[in-house]
Amino acid sequence: MPLDIQHYRSQFPVTKSSIYMNHAAVSPISQRVRDAMVGLLDDVQQTGAEHWQRWVQVYGTVRHSLAQLLNAEPGEIALTKNTSEGVSTFANGLEWAPGDEVVSIEGEFPANFYAWKALEKRGVVLRLVQPEQGRVGLEAISRELSTRTRVVAVSFVQYLSGFRLDLEKLGQVCAAHGCLLFVDAIQGLGAFPLDVKTANIAGLAADGHKWMLGPEGSGLLYVNRQVLERVTPTEIGWTTVRHWSDFSSRDLTWRDGARRFECGTLNTVGIYGLGAAVDLLLEVGIPNVAERVLDLTARLRSGLVAQGHSVFGPRARHEASGIVSFVPRRGTADRLLEWFLAHRVQVAARGGMVRVAPHFYNTEEEIDRVLDLTSL
Repeated sequence: MPLDIQHYRSQFPVTKSSIYMNHAAVSPISQRVRDAMVGLLDDVQQTGAEHWQRWVQVYGTVRHSLAQLLNAEPGEIALTKNTSEGVSTFANGLEWAPGDEVVSIEGEFPANFYAWKALEKRGVVLRLVQPEQGRVGLEAISRELSTRTRVVAVSFVQYLSGFRLDLEKLGQVCAAHGCLLFVDAIQGLGAFPLDVKTANIAGLAADGHKWMLGPEGSGLLYVNRQVLERVTPTEIGWTTVRHWSDFSSRDLTWRDGARRFECGTLNTVGIYGLGAAVDLLLEVGIPNVAERVLDLTARLRSGLVAQGHSVFGPRARHEASGIVSFVPRRGTADRLLEWFLAHRVQVAARGGMVRVAPHFYNTEEEIDRVLDLTSL
């Protein structure tokens, strides 16, 4: 059955006021997400903590939905406040020896750079692979690996070029070299299929406010069960321990599974919203979302090239994503951004480029309107 875009489009009120193509920054939430969050707020306003057991049940339901999104186990999912928290938890929880190495990519978003860079104080060497026109080949990553490489830390999708890594092939490379693969998934999770098992991913972090179409301040950390005991919690709170519901206990045994990384009270209203967002995407089907996003960005990229703009990043469909960045043929990115905003089109300026990031509910007509504005 063909995807009913108009049905899902009606779930996003932002479409009535503007053409929104800035999902690589912050996504507008759907009516479903708003309803889930407001419903929780209304309940707390009227009854306080009377239904707290329901909150705990929702935490479990959302972990299950996120696990379904990743082909993971619910016990491998921790609910976090953002990507940075997830990256930092994994990076700092591992044991390191002087001379150990982390291989990453030059130009990663800061969330997937600073946590690894800070390990240099512990004698860890951070090696950065240089992209070529925004593209990072697996062979370039392989050349940087050595017997001291402990972790390869990469983004699923590069935030500026939009280059999408083949994680399954990279996972094979990491397995062959005996190192862990860690993925900052925020620019791809929700828009493209991601299987943590077939990709041999040891750890993964993401926030819900981009391609998962959820609220800010609510994300996830995945830690493969086989790696779990090698990652020590670095933030310790009452919910990180096995007997978390016994307030008189002083037993510092970690909680089973990845929930040991959930330090204290969670962002309940954000988790309600995240759960509604993920369930919407699962209903649409991630393969359907991916094909739709790739069709829209291919249409946009082709039009920009025909107009003479300098498009940055990959053009092959298997490496493309929901991000298209380009240098305008005339003027600056900031000036073009002002032009877009004046015509109720929301995009972003990054690195001297205009970055356009449509989602599945955008239309071909909206892509053509963007191209109309860039043709002047």
